[in-house]
Amino acid sequence: SYSVDDTVDIALANGVHVVQRKFRGFGDQWNFALENLPVQAPWVMKLDPDERLTDKLKQSVGAATARNAATGISFSRRLWFMGKPLPIRQEIVRVWKAGRCRFTDVSVNEHPLVDGDVCHVEGDLEHHDSPDLHHWVDKQNHYSTAEAVARMNLALAAPAKLFGSHLERRMWIKKHFDKFPMRFFAVFLFYYCYKGLFRAGWVGYTWSKLRAHVYWMRYIKYREMLITSRASTSSTSDPSAKGQPDLRVPQY
Repeated sequence: SYSVDDTVDIALANGVHVVQRKFRGFGDQWNFALENLPVQAPWVMKLDPDERLTDKLKQSVGAATARNAATGISFSRRLWFMGKPLPIRQEIVRVWKAGRCRFTDVSVNEHPLVDGDVCHVEGDLEHHDSPDLHHWVDKQNHYSTAEAVARMNLALAAPAKLFGSHLERRMWIKKHFDKFPMRFFAVFLFYYCYKGLFRAGWVGYTWSKLRAHVYWMRYIKYREMLITSRASTSSTSDPSAKGQPDLRVPQY
């Protein structure tokens, strides 16, 4: 997506096939890759640059693919913050058979839609969320704007159903979130008390407070767009997409 870091240099030095394409949205970028790039491996894995596989997860994924256990594979992603592991995990689908998955076509927080059964395996994917608070705040500023724009456009990743799938329940909460009393404080309590972030001491308290603040940022940005009758243009591109095409790699 034309980032200005050393991604292309590092990838090419290690024999990785690299292509570049203008960023239009996370779901759009992933669907383009899955539908147009010459993927020849029988399995595909989505891995972000701030994520690390534990040895246990590597073994579990390898075993599941070897026995052809299912079409997709899910596992737990554990959040790290300020260099510390937090007692919070999220079940995610990140591995699937080639050609059997596409992503929700949304600008941010895209979800994989696997055509077939999904099995869960043991082991954690460590999510080292930002090297420092400055980076974290910049990233959340971008994502909260993208979420507000998606709300203005009435864009949900799935139908909003209280008694539907896990994703559909999340969309129902997102759609009706503004109707909840004391909702931002409730977000803090949900993470700090229910999810057990209190066990991480000051770091867990800080993350819980900041997470609730991100929900507030989404809301006030949405309200600003309603008042001004225009959506922000700040979320229409990847914040790292500031560089120029690298002519050593194919362009799309």
